[in-house]
Amino acid sequence: MGASSSSCLRFLEKFVSWSTGGGEEAPPFIICNDPLVKKELLPSGTQSTSGCSASIALGKLRQKRLFLEQSGACCIVMPCQFLHAWHDEISQGCSVPFIHVGDCVVKELKAANLKPVEYGSNVRVGVLFTDNKLATNCYLDKLESQGFEVLCPDKASMERTVLPSVAAFGKGDMEGARNLLRVSLQVLLVRAVNSIILASDDLVGILPDDDPLLKKCIDPLDALVREAIACARAPQP
Repeated sequence: MGASSSSCLRFLEKFVSWSTGGGEEAPPFIICNDPLVKKELLPSGTQSTSGCSASIALGKLRQKRLFLEQSGACCIVMPCQFLHAWHDEISQGCSVPFIHVGDCVVKELKAANLKPVEYGSNVRVGVLFTDNKLATNCYLDKLESQGFEVLCPDKASMERTVLPSVAAFGKGDMEGARNLLRVSLQVLLVRAVNSIILASDDLVGILPDDDPLLKKCIDPLDALVREAIACARAPQP
């Protein structure tokens, strides 16, 4: 289920491709996408009207979750990272596994058994985001609870490179967007991070697939797809 057609399509492309690599059929899936929900969740107007719109939107998402449960889903995922800021509210009372993208990323980082880039330090993970609430709810707390040192861009980097990169991408200025994003990534890499989580759907797709910097980046959707396939393939009670 989601609030972004592009995120849902990216998820499904990888889900089908990766689950059929061995000649098997892809597990059956149901899509429930409503792009209007994202607008309702974004803060606008007065605090009271914003709170009312968000409450209505969360109610809609819970109804969609219930629809998926009743349709026989063995697990539920939200490819849109933005929605994971409200994962707890949406998943409360769910009768099937409701996979959290942050849990998937942290699980794979732990399994990778990373070594610190700098001797004597902890394993450092960079988190590049456009929404602080999302980054905190999805990644920061989960990473720190597992012993990772988390580094994020400071206010100056956000204002001068990260957000302008997204804005340039939205205007079709690919060169400007890519150059700004590369600077944002380099700022974190020079601080000896092992990997950088692209904690916003807006940051994914800016750099070309063959850009060397992407080897140091984590697209959270990849971990979510792998966990969804594993869940779908697991024996059902």
